[in-house]
Amino acid sequence: MVQSLNTCVDFVTNATAFTGLTDYGKIMVGDKGFEFYHDRNINKFIQIPWSEVNLVIASVFFKGKWIPRFALKTKKNGTFTFASRESGKTLKAISAYIPAEQMVHSLSFVDVIKRAFAR
Repeated sequence: MVQSLNTCVDFVTNATAFTGLTDYGKIMVGDKGFEFYHDRNINKFIQIPWSEVNLVIASVFFKGKWIPRFALKTKKNGTFTFASRESGKTLKAISAYIPAEQMVHSLSFVDVIKRAFAR
């Protein structure tokens, strides 16, 4: 059985982790870190302590009304992308532990095209 990082859980929601194939499970945001647990396979889990999180990147559309997915960029292990129906509430719970300067918006499609032609 997997041991949780958190001693106190602030927020739990259903989510999807994009790790090659999509994995469906639950996100838990707590006092020690961010955790994802797969619904069916207990051996598939992601635990990220808050000290390892470098950036939280959110895809924001329609002036913040729709946030389809967000990613956590870690210092050592790369970027983990997640989606949930309550992404706004999830990001609000994460913002209690991550400073505002480490929470950023991802580039829009137009910004990516502008960067491609600027070179």
